[in-house]
Amino acid sequence: MKGSELLENEYAGNFGTYIKEAGEGDLIEELEISLHEFIRFVQNIPMDKFDYRYAPGKWTIKDIIQHIMDCERIFAYRALRFSRNDQTPLPSFEEDDYANSTDSNKRSIQDLLTELSALRHSNLLFYKSLSEEQLKRLGTASNNRISVRALGFVIIGHQRHHQKVFEERYL
Repeated sequence: MKGSELLENEYAGNFGTYIKEAGEGDLIEELEISLHEFIRFVQNIPMDKFDYRYAPGKWTIKDIIQHIMDCERIFAYRALRFSRNDQTPLPSFEEDDYANSTDSNKRSIQDLLTELSALRHSNLLFYKSLSEEQLKRLGTASNNRISVRALGFVIIGHQRHHQKVFEERYL
């Protein structure tokens, strides 16, 4: 399933920004490729940049990696609920509250990347297990309709969005 195959009714709101960032590749392949590209990218960042903030109150690279994982967990949870035909509307979440409640800057970059890899591999297995019908199921999250497969592309696009932020503001 490719990003270009998503229908207009499969996502709305800010989700579209991340779906565009995900590109046109196959969902399963891009979930895997984007993980490896991101890990390789982060491993080439100079060590002194991981705790750097480009302005007061901004997140560090470690904070953002934790944020990527927190969001991936939330997006995957939404996908699980919708794939199982749960039509309960799911609320949005406050990303700053999550970021302020972690100790990501006390962790090593290797621990963060190992956790990200384990999380993504779990989500890859989940997405591989879904039927075409389950991938197309819709639910409501953050007051917007979104399909299970669109949430997979959101995971990819959200990660790629933050990689661009690293390039533009941290390096």
